[in-house]
Amino acid sequence: MEFKHISVLLNETIEALNINPSGIYVDGTVGGAGHSSEIAKRIISGRLICLDQDPDAVKIATERLKGLPATVVQTNFSNMDKALESLNINKVDGILLDLGVSSYQLDTAERGFSYHKDAPLDMRMSKSGISAEDIVNEFSENELSDIFFRFGEEKFSKKIAAEIVKVRSVERITSTLQLAEIISNAVPAKAKRNGHPARKCFQAIRIAVNGELDRLNEALDKAFDLLNKDGVLAVITFHSLEDRMVKQRFKDFTTGCTCPPDFPVCVCGKTPKGRLLTRKPIEPSESELEINPRSRSAKLRVIIRN
Repeated sequence: MEFKHISVLLNETIEALNINPSGIYVDGTVGGAGHSSEIAKRIISGRLICLDQDPDAVKIATERLKGLPATVVQTNFSNMDKALESLNINKVDGILLDLGVSSYQLDTAERGFSYHKDAPLDMRMSKSGISAEDIVNEFSENELSDIFFRFGEEKFSKKIAAEIVKVRSVERITSTLQLAEIISNAVPAKAKRNGHPARKCFQAIRIAVNGELDRLNEALDKAFDLLNKDGVLAVITFHSLEDRMVKQRFKDFTTGCTCPPDFPVCVCGKTPKGRLLTRKPIEPSESELEINPRSRSAKLRVIIRN
């Protein structure tokens, strides 16, 4: 299957990065190389470092970026500091993190990300480590409920976890449609009116399988520290948990004095490390939504290092 993916907020991201032709840039989630291709085309004497933990993405990105000033490395973006160090790079001028699951991953049934197609329960972006099947069949009822509630914000998390445990006591749960049906059976009819009832749980399991929020938490600090003065960090999120984390971290980076308001003078000496490009996140235009409905939940936040 061809690695197809429509890059979300492409023009807005390229504009925000304000690419210097002699600068060094990082695409921490290269995917199908949509953003990377546009970044690399604007680089003359600089360099683009592309990271991805998915071996399929690394292979196709390497092919699509041939002839451009780009280097592709297979690793999670939370390891960007080590990846850059191995290339003798200390600082960069811009970093992009597109946190969405690619259309290729969603549409390739055997990867197990979709609740619309029958496939083995996998969801591993790196194709290694603990799988969705392992979590669904081996985690306790309380652990499953916690995953669904924390990572999926699923209000029927306890009912769904109980139903999963009930079914797996009879037979192992091994496929996506099998799990989707179990989830659907566990929630009341009224909960099925607003989208597929398995959507939140599948998101939650995927986040747990890949440790997505932990990796993002690690990556944000590393990325900001790697920026040169006036360097840009652009992050595209697709659900509230990611966006909340990015928003809070950017707030921390842009906060100055933290002394109590009744202090006559500042004694903490803290000054803002960065400044926001826009106070509110940049969202897809109506025209983009028509072309790519999957971009509906995307939000782009951008910070510039002082």
